[in-house]
This record gives sequence, C-alpha cells and structure tokens, in this order.
Amino acid sequence: MPLPIRKIALHRGDRARLEALVRARTTAQRVVERAQIVLASAAGDAGSAICVQLGVSRPTVSRWLDRYAAEGLTGLLADRPRAGRPKQISVADETAIIERTLQTAPPSGTHWSTRLMATATGHHAATISRIWRAHGLTPHRVKQFKLSTDPQFVAKLRDVVGLYLNPPERAVVFSFDEKSQIQALDRTQPGLPMKKGRAGTMTHDYKRHGTTTLFAALDVATGRIQQKCLPQHRHEDFLVFLTQIVRSVPKDLAIHVILDNYATHKHANVKAWLARNPRVHFHFTPTSASWLNLVERFFGELTQRQIRRLAVTSVDHLIATITAYIDHRNENPEPFVWTATVREILRKVGKANATLATLH
Repeated sequence: MPLPIRKIALHRGDRARLEALVRARTTAQRVVERAQIVLASAAGDAGSAICVQLGVSRPTVSRWLDRYAAEGLTGLLADRPRAGRPKQISVADETAIIERTLQTAPPSGTHWSTRLMATATGHHAATISRIWRAHGLTPHRVKQFKLSTDPQFVAKLRDVVGLYLNPPERAVVFSFDEKSQIQALDRTQPGLPMKKGRAGTMTHDYKRHGTTTLFAALDVATGRIQQKCLPQHRHEDFLVFLTQIVRSVPKDLAIHVILDNYATHKHANVKAWLARNPRVHFHFTPTSASWLNLVERFFGELTQRQIRRLAVTSVDHLIATITAYIDHRNENPEPFVWTATVREILRKVGKANATLATLH
C-alpha cells in the first residue's frame, strides 16, 4: 500500500540550508539522506516515491519527517543518545580527518589507508574506517575519465543522443565498433572449480595462441548484435562488415551507423563506398567519448561474462566461443536503453570542466 503524499512545510530559510548540506562534500551521509527526505517531501513527492528514490524504508521516511516537523533542522543534525561506550573523538578531530583525507596525500604514497591515517592522527584504524564510511570516502578507489576536447562536441552529442531518444522513422540505427586484439589465451595448468568456502582458481600465467578482432553492430531498437571476427581491422575489413549490415536490412529502410573517429572509418575508400550507398549515414561520436557509443556496453558485458576467464587453445576456438555467446544472446535480446538527455550531459560536463579549471 503506497504511503500517502505528505508535503512537509519548510521553515523559513531552511531550503537553502538543506540544499547546502546535500551539496557539501563533508556532510555525513546520514545527514545528507535526512535532508534529501525532507526536500523531496517539500517538493510534493509521495512517501513511496521517496523510498524508491533514496533506497530507504517507510519507517525511515516517517521518522525524519516527524523529527523535522517537531524540531526543525536541529532534529536532522543531532542523533539521539545511544547506549554503549561514549564517542571518543570530537567533532573538530573528525572534521580534521575528513579534510586531511580529501586535501592531502601521505608522504609514503598516493592515497591514504586507514592504518596510515591512524598513524598520522593518533586515532585507531577502526575509528578512521567508521568516519570514512559515514562520509562515503573511499581513498583506495579511483575511477577513470577523460573530457572530450572535440570542437564539435555539442553538435555530435546532439546528433547521437537524438538517434537514441528520437530515432528517425523507417530507419534502423546501429551502434558500431571494433573490439580489437582479443587474445586467445590458454592457462598453463587446469584451474580448480569453485566449492563451498573457496573461489574458483586459474593460473596467473598463460599461453598465447593469437588474436582476433570482433566487428559488432548493435541494433539500438532491438538489442540484437551483428558480428564478424576478422584477423585485422583495416578499412577493407570494415567495408566487408558494412556490406554484411546493409544486406541484412530491407532495402526500403535507411541505415544510421553510430561510430567513433578511428581513421579506418574515414578512409577514402570508405567515403567512396558511402557515396555508392546513399541510404547509409554515419554519425561520429565526439573524440574521447566512447561512453556515448552503446555498443561499448555490450563489449563490457562480453568481457565480463565470457572473455575474462576464458581458456582456449586456438583463435578458431576463441571465435567459436564468441559467436556462440552472441548467438545465444540474440535468441532473447534486450536493448540497452539510453536515458540521459543532452541537457543533463552538458550540465555534468560543464561541472567537470569547472572543477578541473579550479585544480589547474
């Protein structure tokens, strides 16, 4: 049974303070969650919708709305006294640990560990771990990124996202790319199977048996994959695969291909082929923006589910395995659904560029 819509009335000036708490990097995650619950309720969201948005339970939503209604912002910031050993670290010390984690690095490495921070501050490693968990800090993890510097970034972004969100009528849209240098690797010894209490094993070393290149085109509407494995990825091989795609599509439908800026895709012979096949249209992603090409999602899936742990004795064995995986997937294909709008992407890119500008 859905929770009734309960629109909380914000106290004067609290909206700006709540939004500031949500944005601040040093706000404890538990406080951010409470502020988001109150803001969502003030915006008119139902209790059930808040549960789904924030991943919290119904009692949690009710508790913090009641607490805010009774005590205001102070009720969100202060925790009730709990039984057990009193807290041994002050707010000032906790803040200093957070700032040190965010703004400095240890002299002996690139990032802090709980033990290094404990040694540097004189607190127990478990205390450091608790503080980091409360604030969502993970110094041991890092994510990769690269911002596109393509001068036509916005135009290409609008073009590609437009194909995803509003595809043209009487046309088929393909997301295409090559996954090159897939190695046919065999392990030097048989691995041990997984059993209760022990993960499966495989040797760290391997034997190489050659490589192949997978040409793949994802039908954006249906999720079906067209593929061909070839020894290289020259423009001649690209044209062979393009011809395969064209033959698979009824002649009365246009073909739109989303692809990256690899030189092979812009070869003179490819341009001549396009002139002879006017129903085929290329849409290039911005440079350094492979995340905009949906077929990359499939490549990640293929690597994770099939290639990473694969042991094969030849390139033919590798190709047969890849083909079998794709054939099985095509029996019940599921499309990757693009949801991000151009405006949302540009807002994130602008924020990232602004952040980089302050650091360099």
